[in-house]
Amino acid sequence: MTETHFEPGVRRFGSVNWLGLWTLYLKEVRRFMKVFTQTVAGPVVTALLFFAVFAVAMGRADTVVAGVPYLAFLGPGLIMMTVIQNAFANTSSSILVSKVQGSTVDFLMPPLSPGELNVAFALGGMTRGVVVAIASALVISLIAPMGISHLWAVVFFVLASSLALALMGVLAGVWAEKFDHMQAVTNFIITPLAFLSGTFYSVERLPEIARVISSYNPFFYMIDGFRYGFTGHADGSITAGVIVLVAINVVLWSICYWVFKKGFRLKA
Repeated sequence: MTETHFEPGVRRFGSVNWLGLWTLYLKEVRRFMKVFTQTVAGPVVTALLFFAVFAVAMGRADTVVAGVPYLAFLGPGLIMMTVIQNAFANTSSSILVSKVQGSTVDFLMPPLSPGELNVAFALGGMTRGVVVAIASALVISLIAPMGISHLWAVVFFVLASSLALALMGVLAGVWAEKFDHMQAVTNFIITPLAFLSGTFYSVERLPEIARVISSYNPFFYMIDGFRYGFTGHADGSITAGVIVLVAINVVLWSICYWVFKKGFRLKA
């Protein structure tokens, strides 16, 4: 019997390694779905608690804000706040845990280009943001009116916002060296910007200087545009919001691509 010898060769993936990209994306999705109660159910419960405090405990359930019933005004804001926090948490925690455990080699060694790594991590964060948004909307709609006035705005702002926060999470995860660093970013940047972006109030009621400051908060455009999709009312310019989010995503995407290409704080 003669032996058959196979010579090693170079595996061809084409211009895009679709299999590798899809595998990494599924890994990111399965990572947060395995702890569904923590990553999806938990944020929904938190949103309901905020809803109860601001709409019921503070006696504002029957009030009108900017011509919109407060319950209808508050609902979309809370949904977007959960999107902001969870899209960021997904990518930041994934990369930081990989660094702490020394397993970054699992996604750096495979034949994945910087662009493919960027797409996989970003889509993973976007998926968690969208899943949390849908779950929150379904629950909040049971106790508050949630009619959709502009479907395109709902879809665009939830996707663009999820992408922006997922990319921010990538950068934060790469920068952080321990969990204290990540908690500091969440506590002193993400949460304050989310709370001061008009989630619980209309910026039209703020003093002029406060309204100007709000216009420099990117989270304001995320929440205002998303709320516009449901209520038809916007505190700011929807066109400006679209431009701001597109610009932010382009800049963040470029920076994340450079980070993966150079292996900044990943290959050391």
